[in-house]
Amino acid sequence: MWNVHSRFLARTVWVRNGEVDLAYRALNRVLNNEDVFKTARLWERYEKPFRKRGRLCYEKAHEIYNYEMERKIKLLMRKNRTNPWPWN
Repeated sequence: MWNVHSRFLARTVWVRNGEVDLAYRALNRVLNNEDVFKTARLWERYEKPFRKRGRLCYEKAHEIYNYEMERKIKLLMRKNRTNPWPWN
């Protein structure tokens, strides 16, 4: 049972007690987390180089924005911050 290759272990979904619906949802969740569907959609048609560059630049900018917003929100949510303007 555990002789599954380690590369495929994360993509393995066991069907227990004949509950195929739960296994199907779990498989979809795993495939979405690994961007399998996104990659398949991108490979359906040819993407011109300038469109690909634009998409990659947009995705990178989106990642940077999300990271910075998450960092700022974590900073604001901290309880024991010192007052940056002590004279007020």
